[in-house]
Amino acid sequence: MTAARAADSHAHVFCGDSYPHAPDTLYQPHPSQAGTAARFRAVLDAHGFTHGLLVGAGPYGADNRCMLAAIAESGGRFKGIALVKSDASDRELAALAAQGVVGIRMNLMGHGMRPLIEPGADRLLARVKEMQWFLQIHCQKDELAEAAPLLRKAGVRIMVDHFGRPDVGRGVAQPGFQTLLEFGKSGNAVIKLSGPFRSSVAGYPYRDVDPFIAAAITAFTLDNCVWGSDWPFVRMDERMDYGPGLACLPRWLPDAGDRQKVLWDTPARLFGFD
Repeated sequence: MTAARAADSHAHVFCGDSYPHAPDTLYQPHPSQAGTAARFRAVLDAHGFTHGLLVGAGPYGADNRCMLAAIAESGGRFKGIALVKSDASDRELAALAAQGVVGIRMNLMGHGMRPLIEPGADRLLARVKEMQWFLQIHCQKDELAEAAPLLRKAGVRIMVDHFGRPDVGRGVAQPGFQTLLEFGKSGNAVIKLSGPFRSSVAGYPYRDVDPFIAAAITAFTLDNCVWGSDWPFVRMDERMDYGPGLACLPRWLPDAGDRQKVLWDTPARLFGFD
């Protein structure tokens, strides 16, 4: 399935009792979904993956210590996307960059437009642009269409989780997904071909998301497409495993060379893996 090197570009890790969760967290992961960095490394090894892009786990809020510890212990295998407060200082951001962070995440699905409009957001976005970081956006349905004017004004390079989590019943013409495709055509955005199970209505093998994946690949091109598992599958009502999501990739990208680009060439270039 994978080449000599391959990157899973979307996963979260948890650290047990080592670091407390934020008091205002949107969710508490079920213990079976609170996977550790060691377990993630084992999953990657079992599936032939060498590298991973970790995304700060929501329950920790802007405390990135768990993720940073996972990066430090990975021997160069991991990079990270941090969660930060809008008033994060230049020193804080520089320290994150020095520890392997390549961007920040904003959750429009959980917080609405607040992360983009609260005090300090303009300055934070300007710093993200200056640092050549990614602004990773978690959104669903038409939320990206509402956020687009602010994102375009900021001029940041965005990276969209789970191909925008469209409403599959409304088709590719829905405003949020069309906005995503426009960002793709701009050449200044990255799409994660991840989490098909979060949008699919039909269930495995998630064929109802295929038109969205195909449109995203065309708009973004393979130079701006990465794949992620979404391990350890937090906030799911039923058990999820690594294999079903990964099994979609040969259907979406039948050519082995194309899969090589999405699994390694593109993430290595974008995130600095080596």
